[in-house]
Amino acid sequence: MRSVYVSVIALVFQLSAFAQGSSNVSLVYHWNDTSLLSSWAHNNRYNEIWGLAEGGREYAVIGSTMGTHIFDITDPANVDTAVFIPGAATGLSIVHRDFHDYNGYLYIVCDEDSQLTLSTLQIVDLSFLPNSAPVVYNSNALFRNSHNIFIDSTNARLYACGVRPSGNRLEIYSLADPVNPVLIETYDKGRHDVYVRNDTAYLNDGNQGFFVVDFETPGNPISLGSLTSYIDSGYNHSGWLSDDGSVYALADENFGHSIKLLDVSDLSNMSVLSTISSGVAPLSIPHNLIIKGSILYASYYNDGLYIFNIADPLNPVGTGYYDTSAEPHVDGNYRGAWGVYPSLPSGLILVSDMQNGLFVLDGSAATGIDNSMEQSKQHTEIYPNPFKESLSIAINVAEVKKVHVEVYNELGQLVSSSNHSTAGNKIVIDTRHLPSGLYEVILSATGWNESHKLIKTR
Repeated sequence: MRSVYVSVIALVFQLSAFAQGSSNVSLVYHWNDTSLLSSWAHNNRYNEIWGLAEGGREYAVIGSTMGTHIFDITDPANVDTAVFIPGAATGLSIVHRDFHDYNGYLYIVCDEDSQLTLSTLQIVDLSFLPNSAPVVYNSNALFRNSHNIFIDSTNARLYACGVRPSGNRLEIYSLADPVNPVLIETYDKGRHDVYVRNDTAYLNDGNQGFFVVDFETPGNPISLGSLTSYIDSGYNHSGWLSDDGSVYALADENFGHSIKLLDVSDLSNMSVLSTISSGVAPLSIPHNLIIKGSILYASYYNDGLYIFNIADPLNPVGTGYYDTSAEPHVDGNYRGAWGVYPSLPSGLILVSDMQNGLFVLDGSAATGIDNSMEQSKQHTEIYPNPFKESLSIAINVAEVKKVHVEVYNELGQLVSSSNHSTAGNKIVIDTRHLPSGLYEVILSATGWNESHKLIKTR
């Protein structure tokens, strides 16, 4: 991949201003509780979205001014409110909550606290879902507020951004004991958001820019690269790394600014490959995004969910959208879609809208991924699902003699890679070293490849 700047015309959907509706994305389920309080700052009842796959069931997690709401969406036609977890800090001052899960626990943080004493880190045991989700840790002994969190599951580390009251910095905690985090590192960059893969942190540091740091050895962080001046730069807000680690999608949280696809194959010489826009209005603004495979999912204030195929990062292609908000585009007016989560085994896409709540969407027409169709064409069967100590792979194609097996965790990190003979038409993979969570197993052989999504339980 090139490491020089390539000028590419911004990709736009050909839509009229203030477009409503959808293209290649359909609504499966919607929830909005208008009795919840809206924040003073942005009139939002809701904030971040997350997804869970536990015990063979799927859950949507959405934050509000009052706490955390967990929905059982295993059967989208019969969605149940599984659990509500009250926030330690609640009410009109609350704008941000953030979530991440690891090894059967959900981690919750909040960025506001009107009394400067109430907010906490909350850790929730997910093993009792859908009946309950007990809070097993609820304390501000480590920190009170954090803007965003990210968990590097491979190394069992939680990265907390914008931590207060300790100077609005990045702090890193060991999760060797998942319910008793231990501080192992502090850092003065990455105060807004972070993406981490195998100890390498991609830091979105607001007006300071974009930084990449190796945190493998606590107490000895190594700067690997930075990008502080680039086309259409602004408030460096959030981003996500591609599966192969060569492209980073970056969102600047400024009205009218574009998403950038960065070449990060050489961290000492990063550059912009192309820019992306929803094309809805001059003031359209991206907020959060996730890459899964060759698909980029982006939540846009006012515009909703937008889906792009970035298989060729020099020429990204818009493939679908779903508008979650009727709010007008006004400079300084933050309204509409907050977050997106596309990594459930079913392939359903979760979106949170600040004013309109939870959206469960089917984007198969936009992504080209029809899970039910894929399953019917598969050459192999993997069992059990959920699994614990091992996975068995039955090969149903007689002419296949060798199979390459890769296992990815829910963050897109490669956690296992191996080659196998198919003699006996059965392969067994040892999975005792893997933590609980969602995994994708990709099998390839001459002439075919396929993937399976599975859940590991404790």
